[in-house]
Amino acid sequence: MVNSSLSLLSDYPFQRLRDLLDHHELPEGLQPLAMSIGEPQHQPPRLLQDTINANDTTWNKYPPVGGTPELRTAIKGFLDRRYDLKPDFVNIDAILPVCGTREALFLIGNLLIDRAKDGQEKPLVLVPNPFYQVYVGAAVMNEAEPVYLPAGPENGFMPDLEAVEAATWEKTTLLFLCSPGNPQGMVADKAYLRKALELARTYDFTLLMDECYAELYDTDKPCGALELAQESGTLKNLLVFHSLSKRSNAAGLRSGFVAGDPALINSFVNLRNYGGASMPLPLQAASAALWDDDTHVAENRDLYRAKIDAAERILGTRLGFYRPAGGFFLWLDVSERWDDAEAATLEIWQKAGVRVIPGNYLAKTDANGKNPGTTYIRVALVHEQDIVEEALTRIAGIL
Repeated sequence: MVNSSLSLLSDYPFQRLRDLLDHHELPEGLQPLAMSIGEPQHQPPRLLQDTINANDTTWNKYPPVGGTPELRTAIKGFLDRRYDLKPDFVNIDAILPVCGTREALFLIGNLLIDRAKDGQEKPLVLVPNPFYQVYVGAAVMNEAEPVYLPAGPENGFMPDLEAVEAATWEKTTLLFLCSPGNPQGMVADKAYLRKALELARTYDFTLLMDECYAELYDTDKPCGALELAQESGTLKNLLVFHSLSKRSNAAGLRSGFVAGDPALINSFVNLRNYGGASMPLPLQAASAALWDDDTHVAENRDLYRAKIDAAERILGTRLGFYRPAGGFFLWLDVSERWDDAEAATLEIWQKAGVRVIPGNYLAKTDANGKNPGTTYIRVALVHEQDIVEEALTRIAGIL
């Protein structure tokens, strides 16, 4: 009665975290602090609500699945400014607004994975390890085989593309990459992105760049895959994903976009006509206003930078602290004190009342029993400054 592929999906990490922590009581009077979920707690700019209110007469209209011209034009303007693109490189026909990038990252498997026929090998979908669970969902629900590429400190927390054999690339249909990365906060440089795009075109698969943290960076502005595509003058074999959830603290808006290869975008519109949700017109107008405005983004970035400053001050070099180049997560190495991330997570919860997530919940154990997240915990710096400092001080207090 139920699609058998569902059995291939692992438990979602936050359910595993609840199973680990929820039956343990905290000391009396200790207020719990949740630093496990990457849900921005900063308020979005007033511009969001004002624009929705100004467009409240359009709730009764069916919105276009492909987005209004105004929204796609605003997105194009953002891309041109952010990545210094030539005005004619990414036009609005190469842009598709979506109801949050999670929906799009999952549905992309329906679009681009050609399921194996009887007797044929499954197509391969390559994902970084640790990974965002939706990448794997897109693969297994379309009968593809996920291949987990280790992204540990030995290779700068990015998959080593040179280590992948040609025989694997030849069977690859999708390569997911995330930069800035979740959870490690690394940023792919131009040479790395150039190599990834070169491989996609050599072996004719699609490079899927999840760039939803692109506007949250510490010092240097991360480059994007569209910049590298512009060098060759074509968007072929490339799709990039962006979101307002982190950029504008608008996770509840469920608004993002996909941009890239126009032929793939056109096919994606056709697919979403059948199975994709349309973003209501007031929300499309609000999204356009947010993509048009960079001031609130710079203010938001400063708030996160101040919290990373606090983390550096409170933790110092303990737990292998390093400043993430992008995003709002700390990826802390607990191996000097604890045997594994679950033990660390449990003790931090019981003694400090701070909820973090074990790194192995965000990664896959390989055939040799190695999990790149086993010695790490992820801490989300999403709350206001005082709460973040309190949580980090509690963690430091038990070291």
